[in-house]
Amino acid sequence: MRRYTTLLLTAFLLVVVVVAGSAYLAGSGHVEKGVAMRELTVYTTLPAEHAALLSDGYEKKSRVRVNFVPLSSKDLLDRAAKDDRSAALVLADERTLAELSKRGAFAPYDSVSTDAVPEEFRQEQGAWTGVWYDPVVFAVNSDYLRTLKNVPDTWTELSRSDVRISMTDFVAADAAANLLYSLIAQFGDEEAYRILRGIHPQVVQYTKYLSNPVRQVGMGEADISIAVASETLRYVADGYPIRIIYPADGTAYTLAGAGVLASAKPDDQQAAGEFIDWLLSDEAQTLLWQKGFDFLPTNRATLAYQQFAGKNLVLFTQKPDFTDEQRHEFLDRWVKYIRFSKAGK
Repeated sequence: MRRYTTLLLTAFLLVVVVVAGSAYLAGSGHVEKGVAMRELTVYTTLPAEHAALLSDGYEKKSRVRVNFVPLSSKDLLDRAAKDDRSAALVLADERTLAELSKRGAFAPYDSVSTDAVPEEFRQEQGAWTGVWYDPVVFAVNSDYLRTLKNVPDTWTELSRSDVRISMTDFVAADAAANLLYSLIAQFGDEEAYRILRGIHPQVVQYTKYLSNPVRQVGMGEADISIAVASETLRYVADGYPIRIIYPADGTAYTLAGAGVLASAKPDDQQAAGEFIDWLLSDEAQTLLWQKGFDFLPTNRATLAYQQFAGKNLVLFTQKPDFTDEQRHEFLDRWVKYIRFSKAGK
């Protein structure tokens, strides 16, 4: 009788172990081929194609499945205000990160990788760190460039030159509007509007998309375009006759960064920090470049940064920290007195 009791007890313990193990695997994340995969939920304002690429790459690297939740900046801020605990990380534009930081949404994170990022690309207390940025450049048609004795390489010179210019409408894209706000922050509104009034009569087209100004320069439909570097580098890689001029008096840029949410569990915070370190690595940057997303890495210790020809470009030092009301006023003034004014006055 004692022998049967022992067998029954052993069988019962085995059942308990199996059930407990199953519950652990179910709670730890996705199970693939019998192996538990940890999951990391990330709120992001980035385009879906960027998120999918990063998720697949990191999963292959670390066996961690990153679940990106695409949100508008407003929706992301609303979730943070409700103390939503379903995510551990935010990967978003600089303005959204700065607002979340003001609200105390982030747990500071520092590492060897984040320490290699210049101060202008991260929050000073380590609440968030920029991972890549996309500056505005002058894309010049190579054939036209050979006809010039003096190449306009500053915003002032461009506003005084007699060239055919293509640029994205400030109303059409956030990255384009950011240039307007950045010019005002750097030069002051009077000088910024003077520059834009000088540029306006030379504009052959205000496009809706960020890529079109570069395409027009490559096709010879414009001499110079005011464009983001990522689109310009993509067309250069495709063989279009384009040279890149980095404005000598500085330029605007959009920055993407990441921050660990303070509301997340300690284990999830650790996993989020490891993901940030990977985003700052050569592997992540190369993955983006291979798919035609030519952003500049903020981590100056990477080979990707060292190999970039324009790594010493001058960036604006003043942040466009304007309220929504101020931004609307600046944009409205540009539309009324420059965009739809034939004289550009």
